[in-house]
Amino acid sequence: MTAIPIVDAQDISRRDALRGQALLQPTRFVLSAGDRVAITGPSGSGKSVFLRTLALLDPLDGGRILWHGKPVARATIPRYRRNVAYIRQRPAILDGTVEDNLRYPFTLRAYRDVSFDRARAASFAAQAGRGSDFLEKHASELSGGEAQITALIRVLQLSPEVLLLDEPTASLDPESTLAIEGLVNAWFSAGEDQRASMWVSHDLAQAERMSRRHLTMRAGVLSERTAASAMAAPEAPDNDNGSQERAR
Repeated sequence: MTAIPIVDAQDISRRDALRGQALLQPTRFVLSAGDRVAITGPSGSGKSVFLRTLALLDPLDGGRILWHGKPVARATIPRYRRNVAYIRQRPAILDGTVEDNLRYPFTLRAYRDVSFDRARAASFAAQAGRGSDFLEKHASELSGGEAQITALIRVLQLSPEVLLLDEPTASLDPESTLAIEGLVNAWFSAGEDQRASMWVSHDLAQAERMSRRHLTMRAGVLSERTAASAMAAPEAPDNDNGSQERAR
C-alpha cells in the first residue's frame, strides 16, 4: 500500500494579476515523508512563487493542494501553514529580545494549543552554536545570520511537518550558513519518517548537501535536474525573493 503524501500539488498555477503573465505553469508535485528536495534555477524563474504557492501564502489561480490526501479548506489553512512552514530569505524580526520573538507565535490563535518551552528553544540555539545568553539578545543587536537562526527556531519549535526554505542562507557568512544547515539537518533527522523539506538555492553544492532529489525551475516550469541542465550556465547569485516581488 502506497503511503499518502504529506503534500500533493495537483496542477497548481499562478498568474500576475495585473499583466496576466504566467508566473507558475500548471505544476504537479508530490512531497512525501522523508523527502529532501532542492530547487535551483535562474533568478525570476518562479522558485519563490512556487514555494509561496505551495505554502498557500499566495492564492491559487488553478489546481488544488491536498494535505494528507484531503483538499485544504479555507478553515484549515492556518493549521496547514503551521505544518507546512515557509522560511524566507530575509526574516521578519520583531522589536524586543530573541525570546520575545520566539514567544510571539504562542500569542496567536493558531497556536493556542501549545505553549512556549524555553528550555527547548535554548536547545535549538545551542545546536546552532549560540550561547546560553542568546535568548536575551536584543533584535537590534542581531547579525543577519543570528536573525535567520531566530526565525528558523521560531518555526522549528512549532514542530512542522514540512520546511519550505527559500534561499535562507543567500546573504549569510559561511559560519551562519553552516549553523542554518545544521539546524535543518538535526530537525529532519529527529523525525525523518514524518518530515520533509524543500530548499531553494543558487548554490549547487548546497543543493546537493541539503537534498536527495534535485529539481530545476525555468520560466515557471518545474523539472527534474538532468545532465543537460547541469551543464547550463552558472546561476546568478541574485535575490530570487526580489525577483519574485518584481514578478508579482
